[in-house]
Amino acid sequence: MAAPTPSSNGAPRGDLTVRISAMPADTNANGDIFGGWVLSRMDQAGGIAGVERARGRVVTIAVEAMTFIRPVRVGDVLEVYTEVESIGRTSMKIHIEAWARRFETHVREKVTDATFTFVAIDNTGKPRPIPPEEAAS
Repeated sequence: MAAPTPSSNGAPRGDLTVRISAMPADTNANGDIFGGWVLSRMDQAGGIAGVERARGRVVTIAVEAMTFIRPVRVGDVLEVYTEVESIGRTSMKIHIEAWARRFETHVREKVTDATFTFVAIDNTGKPRPIPPEEAAS
């Protein structure tokens, strides 16, 4: 299969972290996918990226404003991209973008983005320092 054709808004930023099909059970009364379903997939992707970077448990503590640019429809593949933007002592900001790869055309369109803040926690749920990044081998 050929690579999806990007829309006019460029290429996704970050690494592909979650990819999932939008199903009829995920729709609102208008037949579009619930915004909350998209937000949940974004939080999931951010958690995956956060766990990898923090090398352990993380929790979401904040989401900056989101604007839904385009709807996601049944049959579209939601692709969620993540990029760690900044790291503090116990928290990190992760930029997350959601793109829809359209069902029949395979055109990829950005549907929303936001910056999520995650805090690294220990096994008791208390904040813990994020370890330094390991050198690439």
